[in-house]
Parts: sequence; structure tokens; C-alpha cells
Amino acid sequence: MSQEEEDKPPVKVVAYITSWCPDCIRSRRVLQRMGIAFAEIDIERVVGSEEAMKALNGGSGKVPTILIDTALGRKILIEPSDAELIAALKAACL
Repeated sequence: MSQEEEDKPPVKVVAYITSWCPDCIRSRRVLQRMGIAFAEIDIERVVGSEEAMKALNGGSGKVPTILIDTALGRKILIEPSDAELIAALKAACL
């Protein structure tokens, strides 16, 4: 592992999605192409997850809602464009 990799703060990425949402599919592809490990939570299948998502994002029911959590702070993206998602991930030191 390089010194640069060791200096990066740990990052946790959670994507709240639905199976039918085209924006969710697009965001998943961005995460996968960037090689980002992430948890995917289908709000229609996981009991209580929609409420948890809304608690994070100010009550919005929009998906995808993507949480990027680091020791340096938390970023919550609601229906991000590819460019917004990529920029937020890069800013999180990924």
C-alpha cells in the first residue's frame, strides 16, 4: 500500500435505491466503474430503510440518495448527476 493510500481517511458509501429507478442504475455504474466499495439498500425491500433515508436527507423520498461518510465529514447527494457524484467521491479522497 502506498503512503498516499494510507493517508486517505476511511470512507463509507451507502446508496439508497429502488430496483426500477434508472438514476439508481446510473449511479451504481459510476460507483462500480470508479471501484468504490458501497452498501446498496433497496428502500422497497429493506424494512425501515426509507425512513432511515428520509432522516438523512431532510425528508426527501427521492432515489438515489447517496451517503458519503468520512472522518472529515458527511455528504448526502439526492439524485446526483454523474459529474456531481464523481466530484463528491473525489473530494472524499477516493
